[in-house]
Amino acid sequence: MFKNITLSAEESLIQKARHRAAEERKSLNALFREWIARYVGADRGSDDYRRLMKHLSHVQPGRTFSRDAMNER
Repeated sequence: MFKNITLSAEESLIQKARHRAAEERKSLNALFREWIARYVGADRGSDDYRRLMKHLSHVQPGRTFSRDAMNER
């Protein structure tokens, strides 16, 4: 189910966005739905990262590593 919302932006930006969307064969609504899905997902990813780092806060490497040492395979 979709809910309608009203957004505002400079007219020139809207025109450029419509032109670019048309080049991609998409509507501004479709692009906005893609953007908002990524935006919400990004928040969840950062929360997951913060929880993981908190969970692993007790882990200590025991020493510092140089860039070369960290990139060795």
